[in-house]
Amino acid sequence: MIDTIQNPGSALGEAIGAEMENALNLFLTTLVENRGYHFLSKSPLKNTQGKPKKLLMYDKFGTAYNLDAVIANERMQPIILIESKYIRYTKHNRDKGSWLCTAHPAVRRRYNSIRSSIAVLAGNWSSSSLAMMRSFEINIFLIPFNRIRTILQTYGIDFDWDEKDRKAAMVAWNSYSNLADAQKSAIGMEMVNLVKHELETLVLGILDDNLEREVERITIDLYSNLGEVKVYEFSTIEHAVTFLNTSELRTVFITSDSLTLFDQPSTSDEEIYHLNNNPT
Repeated sequence: MIDTIQNPGSALGEAIGAEMENALNLFLTTLVENRGYHFLSKSPLKNTQGKPKKLLMYDKFGTAYNLDAVIANERMQPIILIESKYIRYTKHNRDKGSWLCTAHPAVRRRYNSIRSSIAVLAGNWSSSSLAMMRSFEINIFLIPFNRIRTILQTYGIDFDWDEKDRKAAMVAWNSYSNLADAQKSAIGMEMVNLVKHELETLVLGILDDNLEREVERITIDLYSNLGEVKVYEFSTIEHAVTFLNTSELRTVFITSDSLTLFDQPSTSDEEIYHLNNNPT
C-alpha cells in the first residue's frame, strides 16, 4: 500500500529531486553531445558484471568523491562538474553546501582540464550557504521552494506543510504516487525550465574553445615549518614574481597582523550574498 511508507515527506522530496536530476541530465546530454562533448552521470568504467560504476573522481591524494555528473571532451578529460540537490529545510543546507565546497575544489586540483563547477539547487537554501558556495567559484542555479510548490499545486499536490505534520505529508505523497510516470517527469522538466536558458548560456560559454586563454590571477600559498599559512593573490605574473623576490618573505609569518578571535567579518551574510551575485 502507498500509505505504509515510513517517512512520506522525505520520500516525496527524494522523488522530486530525482525527477529534477533526470530532467537536468536529459537537457545537458542533448545540449553538449550535439557539440562533440560527453555527458556522464556514471563512470565510463564497468564493474565485473559489465555494469557502469558510480561516477567517482579523485583528489590528488586519492580520496574519492561521488559526483552527480561531469561534462567531458572527446578524450574523456573532465571540463565541467555538475551537481543537483534538493532540500526542503534550511537546517540541512549548510552540510550539503559544505560538501560541494570540499569536493569540487579538491577534484579540480587534480584534473587541470576542469574549467567550471555548476550546482543546480532546488528548495530552501540560505543566503549564507549560497555565498559560501559561490566563494569557492561554484556557479549556482537556484530553483526556489515557492516555485516548486506552485508547480506541484498544478498537479493537485499540497507541498506546504509543517515539518512535523506527517498526515499532510502522507496525503501529498499519495497524491504524487498516483500520478502517471509522464506527469512525474513533467514536474522535473518544469523545475529545470526555470533555469534552463541561463544554464545553457553558461555551459556553451564555458565550452567555447575560441576564447583566448589569459592569466586571471595568481595565488601564492606560503606554509611555515610551524604550520602557519598565508595566502597572497596577484592580478599579474609580474607582481607575483616581484613579491617572491622580496627579502620581506623572511618576516612574512610574524603574527602581529593576524586576526584575533574577536575580529568578525566586515560584511553581513546579506552583503556577502550580494557581492557573490554581483562581482566587480
